[in-house]
Amino acid sequence: MPDVSPTVRQRELANRLRELRTASGLTTAEVTARLLFSATKLSRLETGQRRVSQRDVRDLCQLYQVGQQETAHLMDLARQAQERGWWTQFTDLGLVPFIGLEQEAAAITSYAMYYMPPLMQTEDYARAIIRGIERKISPEILEERVMARLKRQEILDRDPPPRYRAILDEAVLHREVGGPAVMSAQLAKILDLIAAEKVTVQIIPFNAGAHASADSNFDFLEYGDNALPGLVFVESLVNHLYQEKPDELRRYREAIEYLRDAALSPRETVSQIESLQRSYQSVAKT
Repeated sequence: MPDVSPTVRQRELANRLRELRTASGLTTAEVTARLLFSATKLSRLETGQRRVSQRDVRDLCQLYQVGQQETAHLMDLARQAQERGWWTQFTDLGLVPFIGLEQEAAAITSYAMYYMPPLMQTEDYARAIIRGIERKISPEILEERVMARLKRQEILDRDPPPRYRAILDEAVLHREVGGPAVMSAQLAKILDLIAAEKVTVQIIPFNAGAHASADSNFDFLEYGDNALPGLVFVESLVNHLYQEKPDELRRYREAIEYLRDAALSPRETVSQIESLQRSYQSVAKT
């Protein structure tokens, strides 16, 4: 059984506290006036941007007239949210909230236009990608980032693992990250993951033309729990984007369906990856 993700528990608690306030009929101003909270603090508690203390949970539950059993449950969520996940040691990543959310996802769909998604990268491919994006990175930080990326991949070894689907633009397979030998090993790893039924991969071929994604990459996380809605994460160089409003999620679900329609079947995808892997392997040996 995987460790509970504090980030997920924090988000779950935030959603529930917002629902309880809405159900109580109290406005933000009324809550802050009665509990002497600032509006900013309450907003951060209800959006998961700030950890909630057990005392805050107790006071909010009293105000919302929540029963003892649910109050105890929410206070336990607050306690779990205070714990530290392994990913918090890698503060340089800038991905601490996302990794925490990724760790407990029941299903993940990744779309990539330029590079292999992190959950499928080999160590050498990851190192080449990270160094290519940040040329001035120190060797120590580079190795920490590679280590963190490989650690994230352990979720695919869980029992059961998340349902993981990767939709790749064909350009991803032709961009020679690290050279032919690195690419040969990278494609071999993907074939191994597919054979082990840990991932489903589909390629959008060049001849598909224009397709449904305006973002060059995104990850759609789902939790299989109505109490915890999914979210879409878009990584960028500076400011990462989290999309979680119902209309936003609906739009990305629609885009994923269109992308899958434009893509090769999983079987056709395997054949193309096998062909390219042999080609890279042949070049690497010369």
